[in-house]
Amino acid sequence: MSTNYYMLFNAQITTVPLLAQPQAVFLIILILMCRQYNFHAIETAADVLTDPKFTFPIANVTASVGREAFLTCVVQDLGSYKVAWLRVDTQTILTIQNHVITKNQRIGITNSEHKTWTMRIKDIKESDKGWYMCQINTDPMKSQMGYLDVVGSNVTLKCAATGSPEPTIIWRRENGVSIELANTTEVLYVEGTNLILPRVKRQHMGAYLCIASNGVPPSVSKRITLIVHFPPMITVQNQLIGAVEGKGVILECQSEAFPKSINYWTREKGEIVPPGGKFIANVTEMGEYRNSMKLYINPLSMTEFGAYRCVAKNSLGDTDGTIKLYRIPSNTVNYVENFDSNRYKGKKRIKSSELYQQSKITANSVDGEENENPGKRKDLMMFNEIENLYNSKTTAIGVYNVRTCQLQRYLGLLTTVLLCYMINRSYQLQ
Repeated sequence: MSTNYYMLFNAQITTVPLLAQPQAVFLIILILMCRQYNFHAIETAADVLTDPKFTFPIANVTASVGREAFLTCVVQDLGSYKVAWLRVDTQTILTIQNHVITKNQRIGITNSEHKTWTMRIKDIKESDKGWYMCQINTDPMKSQMGYLDVVGSNVTLKCAATGSPEPTIIWRRENGVSIELANTTEVLYVEGTNLILPRVKRQHMGAYLCIASNGVPPSVSKRITLIVHFPPMITVQNQLIGAVEGKGVILECQSEAFPKSINYWTREKGEIVPPGGKFIANVTEMGEYRNSMKLYINPLSMTEFGAYRCVAKNSLGDTDGTIKLYRIPSNTVNYVENFDSNRYKGKKRIKSSELYQQSKITANSVDGEENENPGKRKDLMMFNEIENLYNSKTTAIGVYNVRTCQLQRYLGLLTTVLLCYMINRSYQLQ
């Protein structure tokens, strides 16, 4: 066949001008492609026409800490396309076809007949919990997801006591917190020699008291401490914080880990925030495995705005949380800061004694009488107040109540009732 193509190629060159016959040019190119690639291009084109499909959904899996978990993805008519496994929450590619991409040595991949793709996770950790995606690189991409739930292993605490009469044993937590049993049932104490804690998690960590009593004082107790190892976890309450250039700000994360984690801060490009100067970082212990991470920045310049990451690492893994620090214009903050102080601008709040003095000055300035008797000044102030209440349709109810209390101070109770009636009547008419 190659010889015939070669003869045809020569014949085309010797008998027909190349530019005069476009069909000949196409034929020559086709012959060269067939000779060079041995029809691989044609075979690939045929494979691309396949339409792979998922045969079954990915079954959700529950596994205990330290055990193995298997997630299976079944694909029909895969052809030349490829299958990949990804971790959804971190957008991490774990495997592509039969190759493990992640550096996590606990991940493995196997396939059967180019249809069943099974990802294995060994030595399950609590941090492995989450959604996993099986993906086919079609256009558009096809995918399906399955969930891996990780539970702790069961732990049994044992305690025995002797005495006459035979003692009774109860279990309590030293800090007074409820004991979580099966089916998320919570109790304050458990009676019996054995305390079974199913699917232990970090919340079970702490000291437990085994208390024995038989009615003959005193009771005796023993303290047993339960330690649960788990990789770090970080919680960020405020992921978006605004601050003013030239002022200070505090960024805060809360971390949980055991063994105790190493905590530090980095910028968005991964560089570690240097301690000292305008940066002060500290870690405060909040419990047996909880910590509060704070980063103080003062004063802020334009270079300090951006994303910060609080990082926690221990022997079981690492994690981080992100806080975005953005700039607020100083004039905006001034408006907010001065809002309450300007709210009553021109309406200064004064004591009743000050009000009397102001009214005294007003009365003198209006009438021009310097030696007025106190009774006349009081009456003049009272009628000025009443006139203001009648003439102002926008007087607030709070001001109305204040005025009423002030009038009650200067007049008797009966007069005040009559005035209140007149004022209410006025509001109804308005």
